[in-house]
Amino acid sequence: MAAQVAADLFANVTRALRGKPDEARLAIAALLSGGHLLIEDVPGVGKTLLAKAIAQSVGGTFRRIQGTPDLLPADLTGITMYRREAESWEFQPGPLFANVVLVDEINRATPRTQAATLEAMEERQVTVDGRTHPLPKPFLVIATQNPFEHAGTFPLVEGQRDRFSLVLELGLPGRQSERELLLGQGGTDVLRHLKPTTDPTTLANAISEVHRVPVHEAITEYVLDISAATRSHPAVSLGASPRASLSLLRVAQAHATIVGRSFVAPDDVKRVAPAVLSHRIILSSGDLRAATAVIEEILAKVAVPTG
Repeated sequence: MAAQVAADLFANVTRALRGKPDEARLAIAALLSGGHLLIEDVPGVGKTLLAKAIAQSVGGTFRRIQGTPDLLPADLTGITMYRREAESWEFQPGPLFANVVLVDEINRATPRTQAATLEAMEERQVTVDGRTHPLPKPFLVIATQNPFEHAGTFPLVEGQRDRFSLVLELGLPGRQSERELLLGQGGTDVLRHLKPTTDPTTLANAISEVHRVPVHEAITEYVLDISAATRSHPAVSLGASPRASLSLLRVAQAHATIVGRSFVAPDDVKRVAPAVLSHRIILSSGDLRAATAVIEEILAKVAVPTG
């Protein structure tokens, strides 16, 4: 069932996002792993398009939040209001209460407002005025951001980045894909007509099925070896966390499902590792973009299980 859900999502998303099949698979892997997705790149390459295509394909409830410097935490979580007619306090849910939440240009919001998503992303709940409110199931945050060096942005803190299962950079489309966009064969012209290919209940069941994909002990050790290598690498000042190790395993299970495998292979781990780990390590030089090269170097050195 999960494999069919993945295939339907992929076919739908790639109708709008042209020329980026690998990126679409990774985005769907994040979704089926039960995690969250961060898409970062320069403006105009399709970040919001991909996020909206996923949201429309999933069905269920969808909310969009535009990151701005004047956005407040309560604008995301909701507030408790006094109802005079009922003489009681009533909680008014914010836009985080949806199956799919798009936070567009998340790094244009202040760190205080960014922090309002931390509890939601990790614990699938929101606490307002001392009361805890569960979020819908499944719950997925898809955030986009422009490179942090652009004016008017606030870099995400380590704890925030660590809560994203993987980070994608789309890059520019090829000439043929860009031609298709100009001719209305993709992009927003197609996005307007996308229909859901699944629903929240089916998606939740697919995520549970992905978590049950068999993982050999050797694959588990392989994941642990990769994470350990990030912590001991001379160029890294902060290596992958245990949460990162779990994300790597979960996304590898999802990738195996997407490509039609009934078990996790080393290739699944290697394919998703750069997107899962690069944003979670901090280099001594502070160069975030060089992190991917470090992960690729680690993957080339860590022994691949063959049994």
